Amino acid sequence: MCFFLIFRNFAAMTKRICLFLFACLFFISHLSAQMRWNSVYQEYIDQYKDLAIEEMLRYNIPASITLAQGIFESGAGRSELSVKGNNHFGIKCHGWAGRSVYHDDDARNECFRAYDNVLQSYEDHSKFLRYNVRYNSLFTLQRTDYRGWAQGLKACGYATNPRYADKLIELIELYKLYELDKATSYDKFMAKRGGYDKPVSQGMSLHPIKIYNKNYYIIARAGDTFKGIGEEIDISYRKIAKYNERDKHDVLHAGEIIYLKKKQKKADKVYKNRPHIVKAGESMYSIAQRYGIRLKSLYKKNHLSPDYQARVGDTLRVY
Repeated sequence: MCFFLIFRNFAAMTKRICLFLFACLFFISHLSAQMRWNSVYQEYIDQYKDLAIEEMLRYNIPASITLAQGIFESGAGRSELSVKGNNHFGIKCHGWAGRSVYHDDDARNECFRAYDNVLQSYEDHSKFLRYNVRYNSLFTLQRTDYRGWAQGLKACGYATNPRYADKLIELIELYKLYELDKATSYDKFMAKRGGYDKPVSQGMSLHPIKIYNKNYYIIARAGDTFKGIGEEIDISYRKIAKYNERDKHDVLHAGEIIYLKKKQKKADKVYKNRPHIVKAGESMYSIAQRYGIRLKSLYKKNHLSPDYQARVGDTLRVY
């Protein structure tokens, strides 16, 4: 009798352990299946969010939906279709009289629309939805109803992937793209850059453009030149060199900050009562670049002559 009780307790304990392990495995597999934050996706969002907002304000398509579709359909701008044909939304040639590229999709060697730049792709995507009877029902939805839009796109036959709507919703919620659907304005400089910028060499990714101290900048990569950056961003390389107080033929080093507009006379307001303490390896120029201010202004603020050399420990006003 005692042996039977021990055996029964052991069996019950084993069952509980098995159930616990099964639950753990299910939880782990569920987590692994969930989408995780991806820096490449974030760069795509930063590059094209203003273009998506511009399209939203013109055609009433949620910017969150446009960006999520762009990420999913183009592999964040790295797919063969987006690289060869600037096609970010997987739109096929149906009724298309423009350029085309061929790519294996549901069938081999299918015809897809090709564009001269990303702006044309975003514009065609907006018109494809707005003026196609198949998608009329979507425009009865609120612009902030991204779930309804995602599910509606799948129901209207935009994609064959059975999890298409779920994937779009996951992207929108992970990267908080729904916040863009409330926008009433956008950055015109960034929208233009997103629409027209293109890598100098095929296969190379665009330099992410960042904003600081009322200016735009990129981080130089190994092998960059002012001329190459100018060709990518469609700004005169002579102007870019001038904005950065450099000669247009200067050699650029990886990690350098390169501003795309004329720098400010003073640093951001947060540095109003926070002077800069010079550290080893810094120069007056590197300090000016760090705060996005003109070198001449940095000398003037601190009543220094142009031949002054920064010394470790010196205190400099930047605002």
